[in-house]
Amino acid sequence: MALIALAADKGAPGVTTAAVALGAVWPRPVLVAECDQAGGDLVYRLPAAASDSGDGDGGMLNPSRGLLSLAATARRGLRPDQIAEHCQRLVGGLDVLVGLTNAEQAQAMTWLWGPLGRAFAGLAPVDVIADCGRLGAGGPLLDLLREADLVVLLTRATLEQVAHLRERVTALTEELRGGPPIGVLVLADPRDFRGSVAEVDRIIARNRVPAPDPGQGPPPPGVTVLGGLALDPKGAELLSGRWGGRLDRSLLIRSAREVAADLTGRITATGPAHAAPMAPPPEVAAHVPAGVPQEGRR
Repeated sequence: MALIALAADKGAPGVTTAAVALGAVWPRPVLVAECDQAGGDLVYRLPAAASDSGDGDGGMLNPSRGLLSLAATARRGLRPDQIAEHCQRLVGGLDVLVGLTNAEQAQAMTWLWGPLGRAFAGLAPVDVIADCGRLGAGGPLLDLLREADLVVLLTRATLEQVAHLRERVTALTEELRGGPPIGVLVLADPRDFRGSVAEVDRIIARNRVPAPDPGQGPPPPGVTVLGGLALDPKGAELLSGRWGGRLDRSLLIRSAREVAADLTGRITATGPAHAAPMAPPPEVAAHVPAGVPQEGRR
């Protein structure tokens, strides 16, 4: 199905929190995958679900089961049906693919990102939200981004972060010529939510991609400000393993639900960007943390 790549420029503000929040309320089957080259955070933030034979909390996620173990089996090729055996489940039921533990591991896996992106794109009927962390200039992670149906960049509505974002958008539209569209999500203070989103849209509008020139090769992707996620520290704290009914009423989850509905609507409207999907791995399914009902299951 669809691959949505979440990333940011300097500081990677809230990418992992955004990925988990969107996964929690995603209206279709979903997998959250940590693809941050600097190393993942889920192992340290979120508790694992109990094993089939146990009760209650299953303790920490296993850092050795995830992208690291998947890479070890993918040297001779990577198929979508290999992914499920390397996934883990959070308390509440969200399926995740745990990332690398440090940047040194990523240096030995530059070959992985393109095949991984293609495998994610073929993981029907499961959508994949890839937490790509901070994007630098060029780099092997671009091979994964090119396989995405949508690249979503996060920013806060501060002068320095928007300035960095504008430079990243300029570079990325060149690097992804002929590739997926780029969206922007603003992490905004709820007290000035609409104003912050509108201001970022005004600044990004100066960098709108001009009409393509057929003589210059593949066109650069379009750039759209999609809206915003609430900058909600209390909601983010609840999302970090402190499950409960209050989480569903948090500003973070309420705004994430709107964004998730918008993103899936856009993907459905444009249709799949990849080849015919393969059969889904049986262990990967749509689940949400306790206290966060999915839109389609209410």
